Amino acid sequence: MTSTIEPTTAPTSPRGTSGHATETPQGALDRPVELQRTLDVSGLVDSDGGLIDRAVFTDAEVYQQELRRVFAPSWLFLAHTDQFKKPGDFFATFMGEDPVLVTLTRERKLKAFLNSCRHRGARVCRADFGQTRNFTCSYHGWSYDLDGNLVSVPNESGYPESFAREQWGLVEVPHIETYNGLVFATWNPAPVPLRESLGNMAYYMDAMLDHDDEGTEVIGGVHKWVLEGNWKLAAEQFATDWYHVNMSHGSALMVMSPTGKGPRDEIVHRTGRQYVDPNGHGAGFPVHPKNRFDAKTVHDHIDYTALRERLGDARVEGPLTNGHATVFPNFSYLPVNGSIRIWHPKGPDRMEVWAWTVVDKSWPEEVKQAQRLYNLRTFGPSGIFEQDDGENWSECQAIAHGFITNGVALNYQMGLGSERHDGRHPGTTSELYSDAAGRSFYARWRTLMNTPAWHEGDTR
Repeated sequence: MTSTIEPTTAPTSPRGTSGHATETPQGALDRPVELQRTLDVSGLVDSDGGLIDRAVFTDAEVYQQELRRVFAPSWLFLAHTDQFKKPGDFFATFMGEDPVLVTLTRERKLKAFLNSCRHRGARVCRADFGQTRNFTCSYHGWSYDLDGNLVSVPNESGYPESFAREQWGLVEVPHIETYNGLVFATWNPAPVPLRESLGNMAYYMDAMLDHDDEGTEVIGGVHKWVLEGNWKLAAEQFATDWYHVNMSHGSALMVMSPTGKGPRDEIVHRTGRQYVDPNGHGAGFPVHPKNRFDAKTVHDHIDYTALRERLGDARVEGPLTNGHATVFPNFSYLPVNGSIRIWHPKGPDRMEVWAWTVVDKSWPEEVKQAQRLYNLRTFGPSGIFEQDDGENWSECQAIAHGFITNGVALNYQMGLGSERHDGRHPGTTSELYSDAAGRSFYARWRTLMNTPAWHEGDTR
């Protein structure tokens, strides 16, 4: 399925070390390198031995380096194409801690800009979403059009003759691409294409996003909440951790069981696979010939035979429904709930969760609403599963700053050596109960953290 909205690729130009995605005047500015110290994090991750140093979650300098070397170069999820129906539609979000505006231009091109006025740096849009013709900073009134051009400057005659509006437009994110309705972008001026970056992960994503030619849409808006905990705790769990389900979600499973006595033994002891991607992505899913959607209204509506014809038996019996997944670094989803979410970093000890419910456009309205309500009851901000997860991450983070505690390594050894090609699912997989995708997640993190990013080289 391809989007009717076309992404855009901004033109690039020679760059110095300023790190701007759009060529901007620097004048006599020359930031001292001493403001930025780079750490060698090789010793913090032992992916072969399955050990992680807790400093990856707590250290402030490690976190600042993440913003530069993990978030700035990576493809990051922004929004769903369904949020942009008419020219002027916009959505405010973040790439790392950088505020960005995603908008649909008059030419129906998706573009993304740094949400920061070039005059004094305030946001040019403080609304979460909406429709507009221009973005006007409420501080001094500089105004920008949907293409990011500076179009109005109050008292412009007070500026020198050298002042040129074309040099002071919004800083544009140089690359924005879509995949099956999902919008991603990167500050990297010369990135690996999004589809190539996803690799085999696209096969697992399609189990949720590619049920028919009509594609998906979002329903019910965006839910946002703040958690105390490092963003990686959430991202890694959705990539790798089925292990916690029976313990952490025991009460929720009890409530949801038809008898009220808990799930059947064959459900508690499910078998399945975990996809392990070299780019840090991961997905886990039970495997059973009768895997089904949990919401009865959704299940009754689904034509599983048609899905088998479109997606194949392996996807319908595996990653179609009950499972979890993360696209590195911080986009995750749950197919059975139709939940997609982003873990926005807000410092080493805090994250902000933004979550959408995604449904098939072709579903009748009552089926869409059934999926939305099921998602809210389970994995919304007040969901019976969601609250368990948030409590766990907050607990892990709360004690991790202790001097002795912080020096005690964490064990990621489950499934060590079990990674293989299983002959049924693309790429490398491990057992359902495994830390394999977690080890791969942190191996990718370590590589990026120790690799100079695009903005660190002097190309002048």
